[in-house]
Amino acid sequence: MQSKLSKIASMIRSSRHTVVFTGAGVSTESGVPDFRSPGGIWDRFDAGMFDYQRFLNDEMARQEHWKMLRSMGSGTKPNPAHHALARLCISGHVKAIITQNIDNLHQEAGAPPENVYELHGNMGHFHCMDCAFKLGLSEVESLMDKTEVPVCPECDGVIKPGVIFFGEPLPALTVKEAIFQSETSDLFIVIGSTLTVYPAASMPEYALSSGSRLVIINLTPTPMDNLAEVVIHQKAGKVLPEIAGLVE
Repeated sequence: MQSKLSKIASMIRSSRHTVVFTGAGVSTESGVPDFRSPGGIWDRFDAGMFDYQRFLNDEMARQEHWKMLRSMGSGTKPNPAHHALARLCISGHVKAIITQNIDNLHQEAGAPPENVYELHGNMGHFHCMDCAFKLGLSEVESLMDKTEVPVCPECDGVIKPGVIFFGEPLPALTVKEAIFQSETSDLFIVIGSTLTVYPAASMPEYALSSGSRLVIINLTPTPMDNLAEVVIHQKAGKVLPEIAGLVE
């Protein structure tokens, strides 16, 4: 294991443009529920209720949405993996973090927001679908204390979180920039992702097609393990602080 950690650190130090791709496995160590794993969100809620059109037109779907939000709780904090990645970003060793996660924990750990590309949006941002009024998480939590299905305080319109629903396209500009970062990388590190959710999981494919070296750190095997130069099946919070320490 130590030789693998040393090799990854050496690869990062010699890299011109390291890009990191993170999935749910990074945030579950902070207590953020996983959506697809056994016992996760979709085992407790009907995923069909979270279709974009259904959310807009079906009051029952909106009730399920807010019930799900309440079940997730609040107050989660960045874990050692988030902090290690933030350090590597600040030091300039990691140029970009492309993430499937919606929890804002990379930024809370100190990663510069301009270096974080959120493919699936951010749960901390909300807006009214009718008048475009913007709300923060604390404002929405206050509304949630008062009613089962919060509505816009300005026009009583439908409030939607800034995350991507089923049937809703990914943010085009973010995807374009993430592809550019992937294709520009000479070292691409996957952390905490099973690489099974597309189109997000295509990012390492863009990197490999441009000649980038691939590293995978994930608790379980992925479909791309055989293409990676180094593979570690461990928790991100265990190995990333060690790697960051070796880099610095």
